[in-house]
Amino acid sequence: MKLLERRMAVKNTPFSLGSTLDNDSAWQFEEVKTSSRPVVLKEPAKHLLVLKMEKRQGKPVSIVGPFFLAKEALTQLCSLVKKKLGSGGTCKEEWLEFQGECREKLKSILQNEGFRFKA
Repeated sequence: MKLLERRMAVKNTPFSLGSTLDNDSAWQFEEVKTSSRPVVLKEPAKHLLVLKMEKRQGKPVSIVGPFFLAKEALTQLCSLVKKKLGSGGTCKEEWLEFQGECREKLKSILQNEGFRFKA
């Protein structure tokens, strides 16, 4: 009974060490499944961006996205917008986050770069 409980506990790990009765190998590897979406790259005119505002620790954060760009292009766009806004920000996955309430400025900067927004 203890062997069965030990096998059930080891079931969630990607590999197990030890001998089993089922086969002769001591190492058993399981495939680790990653849940990554396929990356679809779009040109700026085909984006439909959403502007949101959140409060984090009592301070406003402006969020825009989702962007369908390569990681390098997204970081370049983020640094360009940060310079034009004069505020801090970051890019997380396919969203850009900026400090402060700057949605109107953010919208005009990105529209000048060729991006579109949902109504």
